[in-house]
Amino acid sequence: MTIHHVSNYAEMCRKAANMISAQILLNPTCTLGLATGSTPIGIYERLADAYNKSDLDFSGITTFNLDEYCGLSENDPQGYYYYMNEQLFNKVNIDRAKAHVPNGTAGDIALECRRYEALITAAGGIDLQLLGIGNNGHIGFNEPSSAFEKDTHCVELDEETIIANARFFDNPDDVPRRAITMGIGTIMQAKKILLVANGEKKKEILQKALYGPITPMVPASILQLHPDLTVIWSDT
Repeated sequence: MTIHHVSNYAEMCRKAANMISAQILLNPTCTLGLATGSTPIGIYERLADAYNKSDLDFSGITTFNLDEYCGLSENDPQGYYYYMNEQLFNKVNIDRAKAHVPNGTAGDIALECRRYEALITAAGGIDLQLLGIGNNGHIGFNEPSSAFEKDTHCVELDEETIIANARFFDNPDDVPRRAITMGIGTIMQAKKILLVANGEKKKEILQKALYGPITPMVPASILQLHPDLTVIWSDT
């Protein structure tokens, strides 16, 4: 485990973007696991800037997003496919056929989970996985539970997660209650993991995740067992 404690969000984004850029430069056909939410936005801005300066080429990479809300289409502004288009995909030369996000409107969600897991396996797994961490310790949408879920699956979101994500919706009642997410096993199979977090509000859960007991009640605690984990945390 390598931990970088930096003073502000901009520095966190700079370090994280540099690590992802290095992965792409070293392996132009690598597979990246991508996260959403407010934390990675600055990281994606820096990656897009690097592309605009001709420092990065995204044409050969493959991406898999961690999760997607059930019931939200690709065109829904609150969905993660839309988010990725707005924050990164529309700004770089990525091959859209190789930019994967779970289909939250699939008629058979269980089948969609199996399809998504098979796509990751067929791609040879993930070379570098970007993660955020929820206030309850979730990674992806793997919520506190009695057991670690292995593969991509559908999850009922915790009330704490629903409340935390309500800020992205005009009406809190519109926040979906279910989501498709990569499982803990899928995440842990990534060759490298980059966990980013910012703000004092994340300090307590980071302490529990990185130094506390390994327990499915704090899903991120499993990351202690990963052989190549980098954590970048900023005070603000």
